[in-house]
This record gives sequence, C-alpha cells and structure tokens, in this order.
Amino acid sequence: MEQTCERAIELGLPAVAFTEHVDFASWIVRPQDVEDFPHLKAFVGPGGTTLTPPPLDLDGYLECLQHCRTKFPQLRIISGVELGEPHWNPDAAAALLHAGGFDRVLGSLHCLQIGDQHSEMPYLYQNREPAQVVREYLAEVARLVAASEAFNALAHIDYVVRYWPEHTAGPFDPADFEDDFRHALRGLADSGRVLEVNTRGPLHPEVVQWWHEEGGEAVTFGSDAHTPTGLAHRFAAAAAMVEAQGFRPGRHPYDYWPRSRQRHSLTPFSRRHDRSSAAA
Repeated sequence: MEQTCERAIELGLPAVAFTEHVDFASWIVRPQDVEDFPHLKAFVGPGGTTLTPPPLDLDGYLECLQHCRTKFPQLRIISGVELGEPHWNPDAAAALLHAGGFDRVLGSLHCLQIGDQHSEMPYLYQNREPAQVVREYLAEVARLVAASEAFNALAHIDYVVRYWPEHTAGPFDPADFEDDFRHALRGLADSGRVLEVNTRGPLHPEVVQWWHEEGGEAVTFGSDAHTPTGLAHRFAAAAAMVEAQGFRPGRHPYDYWPRSRQRHSLTPFSRRHDRSSAAA
C-alpha cells in the first residue's frame, strides 16, 4: 500500500482508493492456476482442486490505511472493499461493512455455479460453450444487483470478457450480447447505483453507451491494480471514452462522473452510501 501511494504521487494523482478484495465463496482451481500464482497454494485444500479465500485482515488493513494517511498527507486515501458475490453471503457482507466503515463499496461477480460448486471463468470456458458462459454471467450480475444492497458501485461488468477464448471462439463482439448487457445495466440504473469502468479490461465503449441509454446516472473508474505499477493504467483513454458517451467529471477528482445534464450532483443512493468526502 505504501508503494501504491508513492506511485500515485509520482503520477500526480490527488487520490487513491484501496478497495480490498473480499470473496466469500470457494471455487474450483485448475493446476495451472496454482503453478502461475504460487501464493495460492496456501489456500488450496486437499486434492488441490478447491480454493478457499482467506478472510480479510480488517485490523491489519485499517492499520496500514491509517499509516499511509499519516505518511502521505498530500494524498487523499479512500478506504474501500470489493465484495465478491455478496448476494450469496449477505450476513457476512453486512457484518464486514458494519465493522469496516468503508468509504467505497464495490460489488462484483467472479464465479458462477457449476454443479454443487463454484468456478471462475477460465474453468467455465473449458467446460461450457463460450456464449453460454457470458449469458449466464450477465444474468447472475442482474440477480446480484436485485438481491444485494450492500454495494454502491458494480465492479467490472465485463469480467467474463477478460477470459473469452478468442483462439477458439473468435473475437468477442459485445453486440452479440447487447440484450444481456442491457438487462443487467437496466437493473443497476433502476437501483440508482454506479457502473465502474474497469481499465484492466478495458471496457468496450458500447457498454458505457448502453449504460447511458438505460438511464445510468454515473460512472466511476478502477484500474484493478493488484500491484503499484498497474495504478491508473489506461485512465486517460478511459476518461476520453466515457466523456464521449455522455458523462463528465465530478466536482472533485475522486467523485463519480455523472451524466452531462447533472454534472455536479450524485444520485440519492450515492449521497446516502458514498462517504468519500469524510475520508481523512
């Protein structure tokens, strides 16, 4: 976290948000996944096929957050959490949010059900028809939005696209799944929440266009940087794309980007749940 703050200052960023991952579901892991990411071995159970993520070290996270705020007073440091599948574990999600008092809360979907287990996208693409995986993913996103009020911004709606098997299925075309995207986006817009433009993908412009057309009031940006070098990756290009789709910068650099017609206002949900202005 210190190195990320140093990188933010180096880039000239006025603020940085640490939205720490919290995943509640265990999922199938492939042998190559463990080979590629050896740190996962500690969380893989007997037989090496199921990964159970550890709980968030909340005390350690908050201690480091405060240390960084003290060390880097010129940087606005926003606390946050990314809840994986909170609609499957509402009580655990609620308990964590109550204890953490986070400034930003993202909701995300990393897994789908396969039999009586859960799986991330690479394994699913190996065992299901690619278009079916995308449609099932977006349908589950819609269920996540409808069933959970724990988060105020939806993270990486295109997470499923990151692993699209282009070598066997050809290039991904979002137009093939327009109705599925619109269904999920419409539910998010109706709930008054925010769409994250995650630049690790990056997000296709069509999805932001559909978000605007379905009534989405605002977007936020996330580089999904798991290392300091990834911080703010592609932000300039993403900002230009979002602006072209009808959204404008907020009053402060760390604010959501609202629709052009209400540049400096947030939706009622955002005013109620986004406490970034109170961050130290």
